[in-house]
Order: sequence, then structure tokens, then C-alpha cells
Amino acid sequence: MTQTKNRAGALVGALTTAALMAIFYVAEQAADLPFPPFDIFQWISRILPGFLITFGIDIIVTIIDAFNLGETDDTAKLAEQLLSVALVFGLGGALGALYFSLQQKEGPTQKLGRTLLPGAIMGLLVGIAVSFISDRYNFTSSVDNTLSGFWITAVFVVWGVIINWVYNRLDTPVPVQTSLTMDAPEKSVQTIDRRRFLVILGGAAATITVIGTGIGAYLNRKKEEVLIKITGANPQDFPNLNDKLIPAPGTRPEYTPLEDHYRIDINVSIPEIDADTWELPIGGLVENPITLTLDDIQNNYEPMYQYITMSCISNRLGGDLISTTHWTGTSFQNILKEVKPKPEAKFVRIESVDGFWEYLDIEVIRSDEKVMLTYAWDGALLKAKHGFPLRIHIPNRYGMKQPKWITKIDFVDEWEAGYWVSRGWDKEALIKATSVIDTVAVDDVYEQGGQQFVPVGGMAWAGPRGISKVEVQVDDGEWAEADLRQPLSEKTWVIWRYDWPFSEGDHTFRVRCTEEDSTPQITDRAGTRPSGATGIYEKEASL
Repeated sequence: MTQTKNRAGALVGALTTAALMAIFYVAEQAADLPFPPFDIFQWISRILPGFLITFGIDIIVTIIDAFNLGETDDTAKLAEQLLSVALVFGLGGALGALYFSLQQKEGPTQKLGRTLLPGAIMGLLVGIAVSFISDRYNFTSSVDNTLSGFWITAVFVVWGVIINWVYNRLDTPVPVQTSLTMDAPEKSVQTIDRRRFLVILGGAAATITVIGTGIGAYLNRKKEEVLIKITGANPQDFPNLNDKLIPAPGTRPEYTPLEDHYRIDINVSIPEIDADTWELPIGGLVENPITLTLDDIQNNYEPMYQYITMSCISNRLGGDLISTTHWTGTSFQNILKEVKPKPEAKFVRIESVDGFWEYLDIEVIRSDEKVMLTYAWDGALLKAKHGFPLRIHIPNRYGMKQPKWITKIDFVDEWEAGYWVSRGWDKEALIKATSVIDTVAVDDVYEQGGQQFVPVGGMAWAGPRGISKVEVQVDDGEWAEADLRQPLSEKTWVIWRYDWPFSEGDHTFRVRCTEEDSTPQITDRAGTRPSGATGIYEKEASL
């Protein structure tokens, strides 16, 4: 009997929690209130050891690759969101089972069982805990934290009261006809009535969940992020328009459409910052502390425009966590001139609204004017998902070293491990040269001089170090040099093409590159952790 009630408690907890999440979802979309499942997941992801986080990321990426589930960044974020909902769903079921179990024990809790007070107390305690988590780890809601806390707590109190009421209803003996003298028929009637009640409860919870989710999804589709264009260089005035090399059919776009630019960060939902109230305090070991608004950064400092390819350090060989777009901002050197760092200042600590932080050596800034505080991509202010209102670009570093949603900059005298470095990733995160085959265009074979050729193409990239040569090998043949297209800048990938003399059969194509200073690409195969993937990329094709 006890196990049956515990299972019933788990079922009731799960059903009511599903409806609860639907209500929170509608409130998030309609009134910009927090969505607690995401906040809870973000809290857990920040307190878990780094190796567990990396292990989870690797599993998700492996599944995405194995089943070809789409773009890695979007699919991984969807997986995180589903995991956060599943986590809270499971917690709700566990709390329901625990509550039913405690109500069956003799003592004060059992004596209060016929009231709704125990459920209200449980909901109040859970609501207060979730409110504290949401207050610290929600970066999307614009509603006052106090009001959000009252809302979350109140909804959880109602949730607890409903679980309490359902328990009372299931624990109440069912009246039976006086003509029944045997105990078994009475129990049978009670069992049927309880099952019918649970079916009705499940139907009601499912209805609320489906309707709430549908309304929330509709409201979410109605939201559109408006791109605010800025004055300055036209990103589409590409400097290599007249280059004679035509990429092989199927090669990735040389310039990544903004909607396709990869997004990797530590958040389940996108942090949102109000530009009208955002300010950037810059202080610490400086002679002239300042506080800047977005208008100050845009209007008071000389703008800088750069075509930049950026990659995530967790991008696998040939992965899609790499993109190229046009960046607009101002050189960090302009900030140095204004704040005047003290002699003892050695590093810059950069903090983000989502709790991310990273350290940057001041000498890197002084030695490279292209270290840039960035406020626009593709000729428009940054989208929220890409770090609005401000992010940094540090040449020759993977994205893990480059904070987004920046809210504070301090000059300090000592270095400490940043967010990902403290979780086991490389301290410097220097870019590893890579080359990829995007296409073996078997459907675009052409004939020239009596010989058929197959266009093969892809990209090579070594950050600001540049690419001087790309070579292609077919099966175990000689390495042949490919043709290179002029890159958009010294910081972007190079598109290459090799027209291979056609030969029928199954073939394996490999590619390698050489940096501008003749440094060869690392050919030894290594995984992404802790310093970025290396090795020779290969692609099979049947002709």
C-alpha cells in the first residue's frame, strides 16, 4: 500500500509540475517573468565540476553528430532547455512522492493531513528556494526581482496546496452501499474511484500543459528582435569581390549570414540587457575611473571595422562552431589612454551579466590595437544572443577567452583563472590552424582539354597568423597544392579550391594547410579539450 501511494505521489507531483511549467512559460512570454526551470539548470551547471560539464557537452555534441540533428549550437541549446525541463519535471515527481510518503507516517504531519497547510508549507519552502536561485541566475527577465520572487513563491504555494488536496482526496474513504458486507468489494470500489480521479487529474494537467505551452509558443513567435543599423562601412563591400577564384560548388559561404552565426555560451536562455540603463564601470588600478554608456562607446571613440572569423575551442575537426562576420567597435587602447592604468596594473578582469569572467594581460592590449570592444556585427548593433550591448574581440584566441554581455572591467595586479580556465580548459586558448573539406562536388564534374575534373573545396584558418598554402591528398597519393581565394581580411578564413582529375571509384580526400610564416598545421590528432582540436580532416566520396 505504501509503495502504491508513493507511486501515486510521484505521478501527482509530475503532473502538477508539468502544468506549473506551462504557467511559468506563459508568464515568461506574456509578462517577461522568469522561467524557473532554466534558472535552476543554470545554477546547477555553474556549481558542477568542470569535467562533468565537459563530459555532458561531449555527449550532446556526439549525439548531434551521430544522428545529424542539425546545427550544433542551436541543437545543443535546445537539448539544454529540454534537459532543464526534464530535470524540474523529475524533481516535481520526487517531491510529490516524498510528500505522500511523509503524510502516511504517524505524527504531527499526519495529523495535519486533512488540512491544506502541509502542502502550502512545502510549496512555500520550494518557492523561496527557487526564488533565490532565480534572483541570482535569471538574466532575461526585466521584472523587479522582488515581484518575481513573490510570483514564483505564490505559484509554488498553489502547487503545494493542490498536491495536498489531491492526497486528501485519494486518502478519503469512498462511501459504499450498506449492503456490501465484504471488505474486498469496498476496496475495489475505492480503487476504481481513485483511478478515475487520477485519470481526470491527468487530463486536467495535460490540458493546462498543452494550452499553456501553445500560448507561450505563440507569444514567443510574435517576438522579433529589431536590428538597429549603425553608420559606417558597409559590411557587404567585400574587399575581394574581384578575386578570380570561384569557390567549388557546395563550399560554405565566405561571409556567414548573421542568422547562421554560431552561438556558444554558458546560458540556457539568452541574457537580455536594457541599453537605456546599461552602464560599463571601468576601474580598479587606474588613475581615472570612468563609467561609459553604449552611446559613449559609439560616439566618443574612433570606430574600428574588422572582418573576423571566430571559433569555439570546443569545435571539432570540420565542425560548424566557426563563423565569419563584420565586427564594429573601438580599440581597447583608446580605453587605456583614458583611464591611465597604474604601474602595478598587470591584467584586466572582464565580467559579464551571466557570471562569466575572464582575465586579459594588459600587454596584449598595448601590443595589438585590434583588441576591440565590440558593439556591432554585420552593420547593426549586436543581437542579444551574440552579446548585446558589448563584447570583446581578442585576436588569436578562441571564443572562450572573449566575454559577451560585458558589465564591468577592472584593472588588477594579479591573474586568476577565468570561467573556463578554472574548469580545466587552456589558459591561453591560442587558435590552432585548421583546414576543412566542405565539398567534393561529384555532381559538378566538368571537362577541360579532354580531361574531366571534380571541384573540391573548403576553408583553412589560422586566425591572424594567416594561411600561405593549402594542400589536398587523394587516397595515398601525392599532396597537391590548391588555389586560394583572397580572404576578407588577415583575420578570416581562406577559401580554397582544388580541381581533381576525375577517377571513378571510392576515394578518400585529405587536406592540410601551412601558416603565413611557413608553420605547418598540426597533423597529430587531438580532441577539443583542453586546447582545441588538431589533426588532418578527411572526407570520403564515391564517383
